[in-house]
Amino acid sequence: MTDNKTPKSPTRREFFKTAGLGAAAGAVAGLGAEPVPAQAADAVPESQGYRETEHVKRYYELSKF
Repeated sequence: MTDNKTPKSPTRREFFKTAGLGAAAGAVAGLGAEPVPAQAADAVPESQGYRETEHVKRYYELSKF
């Protein structure tokens, strides 16, 4: 007796074919994305650089630097 209600497991070839189509669809979807404006990169505040605060001095004191 065969049970026709059980889904057929995909063969290796079918699996990789489906995976390739999924990757291609993802790449096409990525092409439709709009580029990030240059102003967003300029909005990052400038770093104030290294500052030796009381917290840092205490760490140096405890670690014997």
